[in-house]
Amino acid sequence: MNNSSLPRARKSLGQHFLHDEATLDAIVEALGPIADRTVLEIGPGRGVLTDRLAARAGKLVAVELDKLLAQHLQQRYAEMRHVSIVQADVLQVSLSELAGDHFVLAGNVPYYITTPILFHALERPRPSVAVYLVQREVAERMAAPPGSRTYGALSVNVQSVAHVELVKHVPPAAFHPAPSVDSAVVRVIPRTDPVIGAELETEYRQFVQSAFSFRRKQLGRVLRNVLRVSAEEAIAIVEQSGLTPDLRPEVLSAEDFARVLGTARTRRG
Repeated sequence: MNNSSLPRARKSLGQHFLHDEATLDAIVEALGPIADRTVLEIGPGRGVLTDRLAARAGKLVAVELDKLLAQHLQQRYAEMRHVSIVQADVLQVSLSELAGDHFVLAGNVPYYITTPILFHALERPRPSVAVYLVQREVAERMAAPPGSRTYGALSVNVQSVAHVELVKHVPPAAFHPAPSVDSAVVRVIPRTDPVIGAELETEYRQFVQSAFSFRRKQLGRVLRNVLRVSAEEAIAIVEQSGLTPDLRPEVLSAEDFARVLGTARTRRG
């Protein structure tokens, strides 16, 4: 492929084109067998990962925001009937409508909108496997255990519905142009036992996000602020959830947050 004939990277879209062969192979391998599966690719860019996916997948749907890149890819894969290139903002489309209810996902995600894309992809029906190339700091936060330095609302909200695995660290030199930060490949697999039901996912995420805005406060005080309850009621909720009021949000697991929210909802009637 002659890169000189391709559209240049657009800083406004956070474009950093991956070219490292080992990383490309790691992403494909992390998806597992795809010969009989539909793969949804987010941000195909110049198509280097798309080439690998197209050669292996039963069906491939690639969503590209950049109009010039999308046109280039549409021309490039015009003869491959199992490949579809969609020019769209991935946050404005239903992933399951594009790919069907049973699909896997891969993507080199623009760093400035990583979190919105992650949660968009976690909407039901979820991909059975999702493999992302993201900023290393974000990958570490996604996988962080309770009590660790990088543990926070993102960790809890992702881990409440999925298992997260760091697959590979990726240096800036793997991209063109090179970003100013390290990256990582991360695999996300939906849990068969999410800590909350589908009807509570939005409320749970908002609750966790609000709690971590008081991450240095003790849990009793956090609940007073977040749930707008009295000190006595906050302590009752904490103790009924099997916790102690002196704990801080940064040490609570996704399951702990689910118990607290469930207790608060029950006591409210």
